[in-house]
Amino acid sequence: MTYALPRAVRVRAQSWRALAGRARLRLRTRLSAQTVDTLFAAAVFAATTGAIHRAMHPFLGHPLLLNVLLSLPLVWRRRAPLVSFLVMSSVAFAQWCLDLRMPTSDMTLLIALYTVAAHASKRHTWLAIGVLETGALLASVRWSAQERVLESFVALSAMAVAAYVIGMNMRSRRAQFAFLEERAVRLERERDQQAQLAVAGERTRIAREMHDIVTHNLSVMVALADGAVFAQELHPEQATAAMRQVSTTGRQAITDMRRFLGVLRADEPDALRHPMPGITQLEPLADQVRAAGLSTRLDVSGDPAAVPVPAQLTVYRLVQEALTNTLKHTPPGTRADVRVSCTAHHVIVHVTDDGPAAKLPASTGGQGLHGMRERAAVYGGEFQAGPRPDGGWQVRAVLALSGNEA
Repeated sequence: MTYALPRAVRVRAQSWRALAGRARLRLRTRLSAQTVDTLFAAAVFAATTGAIHRAMHPFLGHPLLLNVLLSLPLVWRRRAPLVSFLVMSSVAFAQWCLDLRMPTSDMTLLIALYTVAAHASKRHTWLAIGVLETGALLASVRWSAQERVLESFVALSAMAVAAYVIGMNMRSRRAQFAFLEERAVRLERERDQQAQLAVAGERTRIAREMHDIVTHNLSVMVALADGAVFAQELHPEQATAAMRQVSTTGRQAITDMRRFLGVLRADEPDALRHPMPGITQLEPLADQVRAAGLSTRLDVSGDPAAVPVPAQLTVYRLVQEALTNTLKHTPPGTRADVRVSCTAHHVIVHVTDDGPAAKLPASTGGQGLHGMRERAAVYGGEFQAGPRPDGGWQVRAVLALSGNEA
């Protein structure tokens, strides 16, 4: 428990470092993508420039300028795919109007269409396809022989469809990768939440066990010490016996703590020598509270050996907490009655006393009753605690061992 807070701080610091690392990775990826697009545009420009006809145009001059205008928008093709495509389409239309044929440079429009299909919306993609198909028709009509117009248009359309299909496949892959990344983040978040719930549940269990162990033994020791104080003048032998019982109860508390440590720590040497208590330890428990001044009758019916060990521990803790409450909140002379019924399907625990109910805690308050209710809920059973109609207090719990309510 001492190292819980520093460990949480370290985990949170590691989480922040991981988030910062992811942010730096995204930044490097963004810069790298922009750099790759620039280098790609330069490579496309260099590849298409070598195939440009060297003739001069009377209005345009050298067609190198058109090639620059067709290649330069590729630098921003992923940041603004539709804008880049429309700019390149406008340049290609100007080329068509000037009747300057540059087939290798016009191939850059296929790259732009692929980018629109991969990164833009479907509406923008269909707009780009319509523009490119119109350009393919215009180019086929002007630059193809009359008998080969249809063949040229089909060939150009096939290349446009191929660019579109490749772009859509890339979009699907990116969507799948994004889904897998989101799923991984969600699973990581759920794993952290499950770990936090497990830690909270373990803390609750530890608090419940510590409450039952410490509260019961201290209540018995306080009752024995008070009795020894009252008896030390008139009955010194009874005072001596009470103090010896205090010592015995203290040793029992240490033993219970070692039992509990045996569950939490694998290296606890006394874990095997001190197993967790069960139904067979109810008689020593009754003797302990009898020595503290609470007259207790115990009745166990059925075969306790048929009850699983965890359920036996639950029965023991229920009886222990009920007797502790009676010992703490009732006056001397109170009598308690403990009945435990064991079957193969359920265990019924019924603890009653004849003390004044008005002095007992409310059924909804206190860590003890809350812990008993939680213990019974683990087995899908039921728990009731409250005043009896004819006076006194009662606690009744049913543990469903087979998953069926009794």
